Amino acid sequence: MTALEQAAEAIKGARKILAFTGAGISVESGIPPFRGSKDSLWENYDPDIIHLDYFHNHPKESWEFIRDVFYKYMSRRDILPNAAHKFLAALEREGKLTAIVTQNIDNLHQMAGSKVVWEFHGTTATLSCEHCGGKISAKEVDLEEEFPPRCEKCGKVLKPDFIFFGEGIPREAYEGSIAATEGVDICIVVGTSGLVMPADMIPIMAKRNGAKIIEFNTQPSKFTEEGMTDIFVQGKAGEEMGKLADILGIEI
Repeated sequence: MTALEQAAEAIKGARKILAFTGAGISVESGIPPFRGSKDSLWENYDPDIIHLDYFHNHPKESWEFIRDVFYKYMSRRDILPNAAHKFLAALEREGKLTAIVTQNIDNLHQMAGSKVVWEFHGTTATLSCEHCGGKISAKEVDLEEEFPPRCEKCGKVLKPDFIFFGEGIPREAYEGSIAATEGVDICIVVGTSGLVMPADMIPIMAKRNGAKIIEFNTQPSKFTEEGMTDIFVQGKAGEEMGKLADILGIEI
């Protein structure tokens, strides 16, 4: 029995499934990973540009990078959910998958139709004012007309609601992610190295709570190498999960 067939059998018998996703799930949608290849973002840019201190001291320079990479590039019309995102949304519709914990900020899980998504590292979908607490949809901001964007209430520079270096994990997402590991039969790990803390604790907690780990990755992760993964499916997430949907007879 192939790893994909083993994964299908495990999912068939599962009552409660959690998914944990990283940048690798979105590569097939056209979004480069942050690390791990010559095309990754931090091979081409200095990550300090989205350190919280740098943003506070140089908001215009930080926002130039944020605008070009996170809003112009990642918001292109051709960047859409792929088969992996759609498969997880379909598992939720089937009543098997209860939550997704994602390290991604691209909103592709929600675009695919997933409803319960804990965004561990925040989101690009909204902007907030650190001064007065105002919040606005990123779609309502014209980054060409007003740059950097400012709060309508107090005039301070708005900050995207994804987590900068030097910033803590959002409390609601943190607590929701931990709660999502309780009582699951399976944790599907997709497209992550497992090296980013504290997000890496989510599959570990699911495993400790009795979950079987099914991993989809192009290369072995920390979870694979440390023997935590029970079933390892090697390949591109979209391709392999598309095949898995066919085996299970799930329409995506």
